Amino acid sequence: MRDIAAAAGMKAGSIYYHFPSKEHLFLAVYEAGVREIGAVVQAAIEAHGDPWGRLEAACATHLTVLLAGGPLSQVIQRELPADSMAVRPRLVALRDEYEGIFTRLMGELHLPEGANRQDLRLMLMGALNYTHTWYRAGPETPADIARNFVRFLRRPMEVTA
Repeated sequence: MRDIAAAAGMKAGSIYYHFPSKEHLFLAVYEAGVREIGAVVQAAIEAHGDPWGRLEAACATHLTVLLAGGPLSQVIQRELPADSMAVRPRLVALRDEYEGIFTRLMGELHLPEGANRQDLRLMLMGALNYTHTWYRAGPETPADIARNFVRFLRRPMEVTA
């Protein structure tokens, strides 16, 4: 908290005027990050009418933000802190609100009868959120990765004889 206050040009105790604890400060930063990425993803999907195109645009935008490596990506890809019980319910609600975009997109897809949309969404979100651990900038862009992820969902890779 002292480092944050110093960077903001204020005394360490002054930061507690705005935030009662470091957990509440983290909550404010996390909320701002979730709102920002949500707005960017929402704007990207509005440019598409096709449900699969909308999902791909959401995935590409999500990956672009995550793989940019800026402060927003660091907040969004951070594991929710276990020691922040006072704010944890709000953190979970914010994460769920953002992932609700992907829930709605999955609901728009024409999938086979009995397809488990929740599991598909969780699998996709896990793949997207893990990308930062292996991705290296090169010829394959975040949009290329998103296109491949969505293609794998849309057209299974198994070859039938």
